[in-house]
Order: sequence, then structure tokens, then C-alpha cells
Amino acid sequence: MKRLKNIIKPNLVLLFATVIFSALLTSCKEDSKPKLLMVTEATFPPYEYHQNGKIIGIDPEIIQEIARRIGYDLVIEDMSFDSIITAVQTGKADIAASGITVTEERKQRIAFTVPYVMSEQLIIVPEKTDIRKPADLKGKRIGVQHGSTSDLYVAKHFQNPQRFANAALGVAALVSGKLDAVVLDGGPAKVHSARNPGLKLLPEALVHEEYAFVLNKKDKELLTKINGALTAMKEEGLVDEIIRKYEAEMKRQEQEKKKEKQSFLNALGDSIEINFIRDKRYMFLVRGFLITLQISFFAVIMGIIIGFGVAIIRSTADQTGKLKFANTLCKIYLTVIRGTPVVVQLLIIYFVIFGSVDVDKVLVAIIAFGINSGAYVAEIIRSGIMSIDKGQLEAGRSLGLSYPQTMFYIILPQAFKNVLPALGNEFIVLLKETSVSGYIALQDLTKGGDIIRSQTYDAFLPLIAVALIYLAVVMLFTHLLGILEGKLKKNE
Repeated sequence: MKRLKNIIKPNLVLLFATVIFSALLTSCKEDSKPKLLMVTEATFPPYEYHQNGKIIGIDPEIIQEIARRIGYDLVIEDMSFDSIITAVQTGKADIAASGITVTEERKQRIAFTVPYVMSEQLIIVPEKTDIRKPADLKGKRIGVQHGSTSDLYVAKHFQNPQRFANAALGVAALVSGKLDAVVLDGGPAKVHSARNPGLKLLPEALVHEEYAFVLNKKDKELLTKINGALTAMKEEGLVDEIIRKYEAEMKRQEQEKKKEKQSFLNALGDSIEINFIRDKRYMFLVRGFLITLQISFFAVIMGIIIGFGVAIIRSTADQTGKLKFANTLCKIYLTVIRGTPVVVQLLIIYFVIFGSVDVDKVLVAIIAFGINSGAYVAEIIRSGIMSIDKGQLEAGRSLGLSYPQTMFYIILPQAFKNVLPALGNEFIVLLKETSVSGYIALQDLTKGGDIIRSQTYDAFLPLIAVALIYLAVVMLFTHLLGILEGKLKKNE
């Protein structure tokens, strides 16, 4: 048990030291200009996409110029599309931009700037298809981006569509024959159809609409400033100039991609170069992997601390009848945490509990996954404690040891050894659960793969790379766990 204490104490100190250091760093940052935080889902070319480690596109360049004119420094964060409006509503971001369509329903909850471009919902279909017009979509397998106006329109006028986290995933499903059609906003639809041989656009648009940027209804002064700058840019022709610039860039990239496919379509080496080497895209995986490890490591420590505490309270209540109130609280905690999905817990902690507080997102993820893991660790450890024969507890007490001493020196060391395989499995599950961190704009390992896939339109290699990295980490952890189990058996 002393060994266990020696492991936990330094890690606990390290956890709190990291939290305090992060808080100090945040508080010490002083800038001459106020920050304008923009959130977007950066897999939406030409409006926003990753290139050379930066988020660029029509929306970022327009807002960058707006920020310059009104005296702000622009900061851009990438998160799931269905979280960006929530981020603005809860004050986590100042402005959202991701080809967001103006609708009457959305106007009731958020504030829109003046529209900056007219768009449309277009239908992408395979070259060989019997779908000729929008009416032919009835009864077909239709893919949409979750939370977009195409999602709402298709659900209202046709049937429930198949919803994807981003446009690239929907198009990949169409290419592989999983769908009959995909409905997307005009700009991205043209890019995706041009970059994927065998796909085409139907000439008739499904519906026409306007794009605008989104702000919190309370930010009236900021909205006035942004509207003034945006209106001036439109009158100067600068907005149209930016749009033409990125449309031309998309066409240039399409021509390059066609040349690549003509020469190296089936070359694995060329695919690796495109997906990982070019523009240092492998760095998305490297940075994502480091964030995943950071979250997993500290969440594991937090989960162990919470789990041990809850397990001891619950087992003490079971064996002695004491700590009834604390036991009730622990039961409520276990019921709530084990009865709700981890992604919902993550969003509640980020948008609700820390809704009005500027907290580092990595810290939020550590807290969310640590609390979630603690519930499962608690029951694993409690089962280990309850599996130890009651005679050992009685023997310890008869030798003059107090209940806590008997627990720490006799029961817990045996219980820990018994539940080690189950604990190892829980930590492996935790590592993989961190893949939902992208919902709060964290670029973890899975999000890194999504970014590469959105740029190269190749689903195979980025997904395989992400899977292999997770597999390698799990195998290493399993090996280390096996060594620890072997040493514990020798000490029997």
C-alpha cells in the first residue's frame, strides 16, 4: 500500500501544479488589443479549411479584415459545427462563422450580422444515377451535415437523412456507395464534386439562402461595429474580391489534384506524401496525439483519486453502516455519471458549469473525463474490496489495527491486485473516449485525422493512421500492465 501511496501522491501534486501553472499563464497574458474569438468548423472549403497549420478561407479572411478595422486581434478555434452556435450563446466565443444560413428560427436565439453572400443548397450524386431533379430524392439515401439547413430542409420535405459530423464524411460515404445523394451548401458542394471523379452536381438547386456571421444577442455594441465594417467592405467590393480569390484557389487545387490522379492514382507512396508529408500534415496527428496523451494521463490520475475515495466511502458504509449521507451522495454521483454519455457530460461541463468562466479546454477535458472515469473506477475497486474475505477484516481488527489501518494495510493491497485487469481495461476505454474532445474545439488525435481527411478527401489513410496510433498506445499500455501484474504475483 505504501507503494500505491508513493505513486499517487507525486502524481496528485503534479496534477495540481499543472492546473495552477496553466491558470497563472492565462492570467499573465496581457495584450494591447482585445481579442475577437471566432469559432468555426474548418472542414468547409472554400469558406474555412486548414492549410499549412492555419485555418484559412473566405470567412476567416473577411473576419480578419473586420477585426483589423474595429481594433481587435482575431483568434480562431475549430470545433464541431453543432457546437459553434452554442459557444456563442454561452459566451465561449464572440462570433461564429461556418457558412451559417440565416433562418427565422435561428434569429430567435442568436443575432446575425448583415448577410455577406448568397448561397444555395446543391445536390451531389454519382455520375450514374436515376436522380435527375430534387423531387427524385424521395425515398433515397440522403446524406447531410448535422445541424445544417440542408439537414432541416431534407427532414422537413423528404425524410430523415443520414447525418454526418462534417461534409467530407458525407461525401466519402457517397463515394463508397453508402448513399444515393448528399445535400450541401453551394461552395463546398462544388469543391467536393470537382475533387471526386464519378460525382456530379444536379443543375437545379434545392433551395437558395443567405450566409451571415453569428453573435450573441447581448453583444449589441460588437454587432453594430461588425455590421459597420462588413457593410463598408461590401460597398468597397472587398468581400466579392475575397470570395473570387478563394474560388480561384479551389479551381487551381482541383487542377493539381486531377494531374496527380492521372499520374499517381494507385501509388501508395504518393498517397502517403499527399496525406502526411505535404504541408506537414502529419503534424495534425502529432499535436493531436500529444493532447490525447495529456488529457488521458491526468484524467486517469483524477479518476483513480475519485474512484478510491468513492469506493472506500461505499465499502465502509456497507461494512460498518457509517457514512450514510456520504454514501447517498456517492450513489447519486455513480447513477448520474454512469447513466449519461461522456460527450454530454463534456458539453455540460464546458458550456454550462464553466459557461461564464474562461478555462483552458484541456483542463475542462481532464475534469470531464476524470469525473467520468472515477465513477467506473469506484465500482471496480469496491468490487475488489468486497471480494476479500470478511475474516481478514476481522483478523486485522483483532490484532489491534483500526478500521482505516486494516483497510489500507490488509484489504486494499489485495483488492488492487485483484482488480488490476479491470482497471487496465477502464484506462484503455478512457483513452479512446477522449476522441470526442473535438466537440469543445480541442484538436485531439481523432480531430487531427478529420482535418487531414477534409483536405485530401482520402478517408482510408488518415483513418488507418489514427487507428494504428491508438492501437500502438493500447498495446504498449497492455504490455506494461502485464509486467506490473507479473511483479505483483511474485510478491504473493
